[in-house]
Amino acid sequence: MTVPDTERPSWASLPLEQSVALRAAAGRLADDFAGVFGTETIERFLHSSFDQFAGHATVPQFLPLIAERFARQRLRAVAKIEGLHDDGRPTVLFLCVHNAGRSQMAMGFFTHLAGDGAVAWSGGSEPGARVNPVAVEAMRERGIDISAEFPKPWTDETVRAADVVITMGCGDACPIFPGKRYEEWTLDDPAGRAIDDVRAVRDDIERRVRRLLEELEVPVRA
Repeated sequence: MTVPDTERPSWASLPLEQSVALRAAAGRLADDFAGVFGTETIERFLHSSFDQFAGHATVPQFLPLIAERFARQRLRAVAKIEGLHDDGRPTVLFLCVHNAGRSQMAMGFFTHLAGDGAVAWSGGSEPGARVNPVAVEAMRERGIDISAEFPKPWTDETVRAADVVITMGCGDACPIFPGKRYEEWTLDDPAGRAIDDVRAVRDDIERRVRRLLEELEVPVRA
């Protein structure tokens, strides 16, 4: 896996608050990936992750945190691909168009039900500005909080590192890598729909996630 070919980031070019936050994020990532990736690689991934969201962030002060979380996901994917670290847990990637409704609810159910037994990621071909608030409310009714999630793009490394890729309506825009397990879940898009309609989509997603966990032989938490 080739590390993004960018110049070493200069936090000094950013507002002071963001610069300080990014330096702290780089330190946490360095601790998390000690012995796996060097400082330069970590900062490059963090910087490119920051750039991914900088142009359309609705709350700029959250940018360093979002960049850190996205960089951590990407670095974990690269570590798995390159055989640098793999804990053996199955990894599932949920993809839809905007990564604002269906894929976020699926990831929420999967993470909640699997606990530490498996890993879930999500992404979109055209990420939206925020997670659908009606989807957030529908999941809250089931005791699952996805309000801290954010729409993000899929990346080559996350697709390649996933054991199963679940697509939901992204069509030809969804990435295809030979030899990987793919499933298409036909689900209504919650965008613009009332809570009653979204509840029906939510319940369908839960049934599918439970079946997937059974197929992966991952115990479901009580």
